[in-house]
Amino acid sequence: MRFLLIITTLQRTSELRRFLKSASDQTYKNLEIIIVDQNEDDRVARVLEEFTEVLSLRHVRSARRGASAGRNIGLSVPWDAEIVAFPDDDCWYPPDLLARVAEFFRLHPEWQGLTGRSLTGDGLPSNGRWHSDPGQVTLRNAWNRATCFSIFFRSAVAREATFDESLGGGANTLWGGGEDLDFLLQVITSKNRIYFDPSLAVHHPEWSTTGEMLSVREKAYTYACGMGRVLRKHRYPFHLVVYHLIRPLGGALLRLAKGKPGPAAYHWAILRGRLRGWAAPMRSPGTVMSASSAPAPVSAVAVSPAPSPLSGRTAEPAESTRSGGCL
Repeated sequence: MRFLLIITTLQRTSELRRFLKSASDQTYKNLEIIIVDQNEDDRVARVLEEFTEVLSLRHVRSARRGASAGRNIGLSVPWDAEIVAFPDDDCWYPPDLLARVAEFFRLHPEWQGLTGRSLTGDGLPSNGRWHSDPGQVTLRNAWNRATCFSIFFRSAVAREATFDESLGGGANTLWGGGEDLDFLLQVITSKNRIYFDPSLAVHHPEWSTTGEMLSVREKAYTYACGMGRVLRKHRYPFHLVVYHLIRPLGGALLRLAKGKPGPAAYHWAILRGRLRGWAAPMRSPGTVMSASSAPAPVSAVAVSPAPSPLSGRTAEPAESTRSGGCL
């Protein structure tokens, strides 16, 4: 059973190196990685050179920006694998992750996908609130059971869906997140069964606790706009939309009552974003700034592949703005 990992990367080198190191340390070795490089320089090529002896890598350069565009480009490159995943360039895998995923798919042919949680390097939940109970991913619970870098699909399922390039980081729209859940919901509504295992985890920093509060609020707003957009696109029942609006409203009021205006403003930004994304007509592109109407060129650069083997404590999670980690 062979894995294909598709990574879109921009302006990150140390984080990409960390992920590739975690990939090379996997106890399960049958994998290939497609790196969609959206940088204008050779920084990624220099990182990849460090791993050509231990990983099977393909380097694809693209001037088209955006996480969704990069993943679609990666899917369009000819590949042959049984399991497909879309790790972020700033996440990293525990050493036994792929072995556990491969074993799950071997034992459970009735499931077409598997998801897990996001944890910081210290083992704390990151990138939203997570359910603690395992089970099937549904329209109702998907927001607490999946994020882009924690989802693994059987290849036939991954070929059926497409990332919406108006959603997600770098899309040049207000819809700064939600592209991963949109992809997942396409899969689910096509009658495919996806299983959530909370004991399965991918490491990723908690973005909402890093950086200046103003920039965190701005990022939370655009992520939430994307979530609201996906709620509307997939015609979520009104009572579920209300549920996703009440949660950040309650968070804002609770923080105000505790005399914490900064965190209150953070939750208020999430509320405003979800409402903006859901209320906007689907024909509205949400464009922030003009972009070229012509597709940017894509070029593939083969990187010498390695031979393919065949064989604590609990912190209060941030309000889910899925997809918080897909940048």
